[in-house]
Amino acid sequence: MRQRKQNYITLSCDGEVVPQRGAAAPAPESADVAYRLSRMVEEAAAALPLAPNALEAADASEYTAVAPGEAQASSRVRAAVDAQVGTSVPAAKPVALVMARSKAAKRLLQAVADAGFCACAVYTQDRRGEGYLKAAQRAVCLGERYSDALFCNGHAVLQAADECGAAVVLLSDEALPLAEVDSFLARAAARGVRVFRAMNPDAPALGWILCSTDKPPLDDGTWRTCPRCGLSFDEASLASGHCTCPSCGGYFRMSSAERIDDTLDADSFEEWNRSVPETDPLGFPGYGGKLAAQRAKTGLEEAVRTGEGRIAGLRVAVGIMESQFFMGSMGSVVGEKLCRLVERATDERLPVVIFTASGGARMQEGLVSLMQMAKVSCALARHAEAGLPYLSVLTDPTTGGVTASFAMQGDVILAEPGALIGFAGQRVIRDTIKQELPEGFQTAEFALEHGLIDAIVERSEMRATLAHLLAIHLATARSNRGAHEPGDRAILVDFQTVRDNLEHGTDTYNTVTYGLLEPEGGLAFGESSPWRPRRAHQLLGGLAGRLERKAPGAVSPKRLGKVLARGGFDAEGGASLEVNGVSADISAAAAADSGNRAWQSVQLARNVHRPTARTYIDALVDGFIELHGDRSFGDDAAVVAGVGWIGGRAVTVIAQEKGADLKERIRRNFGCPQPEGYRKSLRLMRQAEKFGRPVVCLVDTQGAFCGMEAEERGQGNAIADNLLALAGLRVPVVSVLVGEGGSGGALALALADRVAMQEHAVYSVLSPEGFASILWKDRTRAPEAAAVMKMSAAEACQMGIVDAVLSEGPAPAHENPEAAAEQVRAYVSTALAELAEQPTDALLQARYERFAKF
Repeated sequence: MRQRKQNYITLSCDGEVVPQRGAAAPAPESADVAYRLSRMVEEAAAALPLAPNALEAADASEYTAVAPGEAQASSRVRAAVDAQVGTSVPAAKPVALVMARSKAAKRLLQAVADAGFCACAVYTQDRRGEGYLKAAQRAVCLGERYSDALFCNGHAVLQAADECGAAVVLLSDEALPLAEVDSFLARAAARGVRVFRAMNPDAPALGWILCSTDKPPLDDGTWRTCPRCGLSFDEASLASGHCTCPSCGGYFRMSSAERIDDTLDADSFEEWNRSVPETDPLGFPGYGGKLAAQRAKTGLEEAVRTGEGRIAGLRVAVGIMESQFFMGSMGSVVGEKLCRLVERATDERLPVVIFTASGGARMQEGLVSLMQMAKVSCALARHAEAGLPYLSVLTDPTTGGVTASFAMQGDVILAEPGALIGFAGQRVIRDTIKQELPEGFQTAEFALEHGLIDAIVERSEMRATLAHLLAIHLATARSNRGAHEPGDRAILVDFQTVRDNLEHGTDTYNTVTYGLLEPEGGLAFGESSPWRPRRAHQLLGGLAGRLERKAPGAVSPKRLGKVLARGGFDAEGGASLEVNGVSADISAAAAADSGNRAWQSVQLARNVHRPTARTYIDALVDGFIELHGDRSFGDDAAVVAGVGWIGGRAVTVIAQEKGADLKERIRRNFGCPQPEGYRKSLRLMRQAEKFGRPVVCLVDTQGAFCGMEAEERGQGNAIADNLLALAGLRVPVVSVLVGEGGSGGALALALADRVAMQEHAVYSVLSPEGFASILWKDRTRAPEAAAVMKMSAAEACQMGIVDAVLSEGPAPAHENPEAAAEQVRAYVSTALAELAEQPTDALLQARYERFAKF
């Protein structure tokens, strides 16, 4: 029996055609309805009611077949349309905008026209000669240059539909992603335009799926155009994506309101000093009128908004500059509002975060504008003296006097990708030097490469990064205050609680309330005594250390001597220090050749597969945030530095990194630091001292880089500055040699309260090759030099150079990196817990005595 002609096709959820049933047979609940082109044109022409989607109505049988009478009626409708408009006047037919440009586009356009539509094709100016356009009865231009992003841009497609008066949009090829974009579908529905996607673009007769959404239509006036790619997007979708272009990834400039919504906890912002009286120190002609016009245009009072809010539940004073208002230029009101922000934050002991976006000083206010640089700097100096953190976030653009003052004065300076950052304008620089500027000049990436900022942070990660930085500073803020008054309340933070609050949008932290505690029966001798609370991190962070004082992989010099005396430990030959209390051979070949154990130890330390410092950081440190640059010249990749958590304790980590493969080793100069690397470490040491954070150093270098450029930039000075800083650093310092410890380049990170070596690490005054070259003028005698210098961990521990030798597990670290890292973690955690209990003066005295004995 011949089947009746169908105007709809019923599809299952996996895209299979559902066989036709009797009139009473219901369609599956998961079925969709696919339209044939002929039915689509009839409904568009005769305004027939829409067929419900089978997902919304379980019984779609009445739409899966057309009765003979209805089929004849449909034919009469089509004939009536043709008779009314005439085939020679295609413009009067319902218009279908065909979003296709593949090889099958010509066939699709022809099928759409044959069904009774006026087929409208799309093109771009650079491809207006493509052959498929000849099959179209109309054509509209989407833009100047073709891109996949343009063909699936909702704004461009809706504009094209408006231009050609389309009743239907058919999505195929690059435009198919629009079938899933709710905002596009809602706007199309509001225009009365139906959107369909092709089941198979190569077979248009197979059917089309109606695309719909439950979302309400949005206001058509809220489109924003990306300055990079030129495509337009609705503001609602941009706001949900951190105002990032979905097409090219470029950043739209954010208003203060958008920044507050994107960064701070919901409804947590409380504005400070909203209105500050304007001044016109120069009586500049028309200045007052321009200010009034800016206020009317932007709805803002001035070029900065200040106040307090919360990030992951942590209180913070925040300032957000407005590039929309006089390009964020800094006049007297901007300086006054920022100064008041910092002063109040100092009084209330709050951290400060300022988002900068400015063209520099406001010319209309002359020298008074210039003085704002000094004014805000003075306020920030007082804030710093109080031991409080200031985080600066540079956005596009940050230039001129703002760059030369508070933008670059942060304890941590972050920047958004691609932000314009510089002091002088590029035109001024070009006119001065009479040269063209390199690509990428004065960008955030340029600033990072030259060591001027700490990190570039994507907008999607900015809130989390700020929260973790604030928590790390908050974790040690209590110790900087000294004695607390009874009734003081403090939040206890760690990495996991901050993560949880970020994830769930909560404000849930444990707190401690300080009080006046007296022993039962009163104080001895009936005398009163001032309340001197112990540091919170001593009470909590040191708990683990008191439960297990000795790291399981640490060996004391006394015990090590006994093991050596009975021949039970052969670090150079390949024996492990501890494997269930019994020494074990690492390598039979290495154990057999024990003629020069020191040289074997050197080779193990240099093994290219040995875990690098970055491997240990990943294993030891929770939430590590790397901070870059020396703030004056460059960022040395041979030194990795940053902040994070070890065992629930906030720490600063500084490490020498060789690199895991050849490409990375070249980039990191094979772990040989330049002067800027040591100056970066010095900067992080001083920051740790300011905030009371202990410092953990991981040493692995053949030595400081020897080169003409390094000498020109003061390699010796940089190492000397590090040693002087470490000698008097008023926080605990723990160093672990995890590979090579070569000369002063290693010592620059090893002048510490506790120093340990992994069992197959080496420590020497010079590399064996250098030693042999200087003393014997023959680098080939390096193995002999290694034996003479007593480079092994065991020998360094016997001499008291290091405090402990750490087991690497049942084999060298490169064979079991997890076991080796666990021993380092246990030693560092225990050492930090012990050192945290020592008063600062006692800590410094012990450090002095430790090195004075040699």
